[in-house]
Amino acid sequence: MLKEKDEIIKVLNNGGVIAYVTDTVWGLGCLPNNEKAVKRIYEIKKREAQKPLILMSNDIYHLLNYVKPIPKIGQKLIKKHFPGALTIVTEKNENTPDYITSNMVTVGIRVPDNEVFRQICEIIPGHVLATTSANLSHQPSAKTYEQAVENMTGLADLILNDYGHYAKGLESTVAGVFGDEVRIFRQGAIKLDL
Repeated sequence: MLKEKDEIIKVLNNGGVIAYVTDTVWGLGCLPNNEKAVKRIYEIKKREAQKPLILMSNDIYHLLNYVKPIPKIGQKLIKKHFPGALTIVTEKNENTPDYITSNMVTVGIRVPDNEVFRQICEIIPGHVLATTSANLSHQPSAKTYEQAVENMTGLADLILNDYGHYAKGLESTVAGVFGDEVRIFRQGAIKLDL
């Protein structure tokens, strides 16, 4: 289905930024180990430096490389809701650069439930994207291909087709796991019963 495979890899390896569909809203991302590309995302979005990006992949296994062992309560949430519209914020390890997390000791991780996004992650180096929503800061998130094109034309290096795998249009729920405590930072598509 994904026709732009060679182009995706070329753009990302050259420090580029791509826009793509997820199960929630449209995303804007780059390879996490490319500081120049991460800085470009902040410039494109006019995003405040203290707002971190998150890491997304097609499989939790790839994201575990970037975090300290996840507390049991976090593991339970991951088993229940990954892939899906839940972002888990947990302690990062030394593999997660400070420029992604705005110098915070935590990082958000997520596995979207979207076939196009899954295929992108399968082919890219490391299988992980440093990511945020495909819109300018303080503007509504892009929910359709048309909105992503409107928001990101001339800014993102590549805007991928959704091939009919649409975003549902509601942002992910963001939950922090710290020891045996869960803190909801944003109530989104998944309602957590705590």
